Amino acid sequence: MLQRPDFSGLASRFPQLKDKRWLASIVLIAVLAAALGWFFFGGDGNAAASYRTQAVIRGNLEKTVTALAQIRPKTFVDVGTQVSGQLRKVEVEIGDTVKKGQLIAQIDPTVYQTRVLAGRAKIENLKAQLSQARAQLVLDQAREERARSLYSTNAASKDSFQLATANLKINEGKIDAFEAQIKEMEATLAGDEANLSYTKIHAPQDGVIVDQIAFEGQTLNANQTAPIIARIADLDVMTVWAQVAEADVPRVTAGMPVYFTTLGMPEKRYSATVRQVLPTPQTVNDVILYNVLIDIPNKERELMTNMTAQVFFVLGSVKDVILAPTAALRPHPREKDVYFVRVIENGQVKNKRIAVGLQDRNLTEVKSGLKEGEQVVIGQVQRSGEQKQKGIGFGGRIR
Repeated sequence: MLQRPDFSGLASRFPQLKDKRWLASIVLIAVLAAALGWFFFGGDGNAAASYRTQAVIRGNLEKTVTALAQIRPKTFVDVGTQVSGQLRKVEVEIGDTVKKGQLIAQIDPTVYQTRVLAGRAKIENLKAQLSQARAQLVLDQAREERARSLYSTNAASKDSFQLATANLKINEGKIDAFEAQIKEMEATLAGDEANLSYTKIHAPQDGVIVDQIAFEGQTLNANQTAPIIARIADLDVMTVWAQVAEADVPRVTAGMPVYFTTLGMPEKRYSATVRQVLPTPQTVNDVILYNVLIDIPNKERELMTNMTAQVFFVLGSVKDVILAPTAALRPHPREKDVYFVRVIENGQVKNKRIAVGLQDRNLTEVKSGLKEGEQVVIGQVQRSGEQKQKGIGFGGRIR
């Protein structure tokens, strides 16, 4: 059995070592520095066969943020009733296309028609009384003038003159009262006529009936809440409501390019731009998400309400550039956007300094330092009987 060497006597045999323990620290630092230097700047060798490699290619690269979304109409309106009553007739069905002003439904108008007729009759009655009062006013004016003339010549008593004057003023007051009552009744009639017109519900905009809430025979009470009969939506323009994670939303801005696909047509890509990032988040299963709105024309009516979409926010894109696998890159310790890669040249592993641009998890744009077709190291090959650490950093065997 192998015995551990005994170095306990070295201190007594070489006492000067006690005063130079710092030498051990210096040696250790030197070894580590050499290893790091080899890692970043060296590493040439002839063991190319033990590495996994991937070719540098030329192509296009796009960096995106992805999110799930729901498609909704950009504009819609809930069509309700302003009066209470039984829903006598619904003129449309879900899916019907309607024009602005088109009749949608009708409330039973009986009560409102009765009020209008009664109001008109009251106004006619008041107008008749007003005519009588005006005729009486003419008579009272003549009587007052006669009484005034007789009183001025002492042919009539003062009491008779005062009575004629009082009757004239009373009749003038009646006329004013009738005129005021007529104005009041006309205002009431206008309200009753408006309520009667409200029994016919018309479409406030062009669109499609996407939902029906009330049905024929149902009694609607407008005194508590505004009863909704149907919903009209403009399907010519849809809005994609994308839910973006809080970690990604700072990179999403209004006006940036975006595209999305739907579950029903994953092969078709719809392109648009971001309209708005809503500032108020939603919490879904303890995850904070922000709604991002994207408008998209829908003249062909391919997109439908509540469809699910996968959205890609384009953070950057390049075309026809040199691309290297991101797994092959090692960052420069001090310079931004500068990396090192290990390449295979003539069976040897060489280090190369490169400048990079756009980058995602899989590929990185190489601005300088590599050529198309070069083989870069992305990992180590596992050998039989042992496992090597994945990647291209310091390796270590696990037995």
